[in-house]
Amino acid sequence: MSNSMKTVAIAGAVAAALSGAVTPAHAASKEKCFGVSLAGQNDCAAGPGTTCAGTSVKDYQGNAWKLVDAGTCAEIDLPAMADGTAREGSLEALERDLPA
Repeated sequence: MSNSMKTVAIAGAVAAALSGAVTPAHAASKEKCFGVSLAGQNDCAAGPGTTCAGTSVKDYQGNAWKLVDAGTCAEIDLPAMADGTAREGSLEALERDLPA
C-alpha cells in the first residue's frame, strides 16, 4: 500500500471518529423514560433477565426504558392499566407491568 493510500485511510478514520462526537450533544436533549415502550421495543436493559435493546417482554414494562425528548416523559399518552388507573412514564424504574 502506498503512502498516499495510507494517508487517505487514516484521514477517513479520523473523520469518521470526529463525526461521532456530535452524538452526545443530541443525546443530551433526550432522557430515559421508563414504562412507555412496547414489548421488544425498549432502548436498553429492562431489568433482571434482560440484557439490552429489544429485550423487554411486556408492553409498558416498568423497568424498561425508551429515550424520549427531555421533558416529555410524563406527557406520553398511554392506555390505562387493567384496573382503570392511569399509566404514566417515569424517569425512574417502576414496579408495575413487570413480567411474572
